Amino acid sequence: MTDTTNASIDLIWGAEAIAKAIGRSPRAVFYMLDNGELPAKKVGGRWVIERSKLIAFFMEAA
Repeated sequence: MTDTTNASIDLIWGAEAIAKAIGRSPRAVFYMLDNGELPAKKVGGRWVIERSKLIAFFMEAA
């Protein structure tokens, strides 16, 4: 049996860490997350986003 998980996936856990990564306030990020404006998911009551997807999201918006 082979392991199909990708160890190179870089996840950002929590709205505060996401806010730090994009240079916004935690409050602004919570607003964007709650309104589906960022490509993140809620896992176990905590927001998580893949760093590469976050970067791609902002590159598309530019």
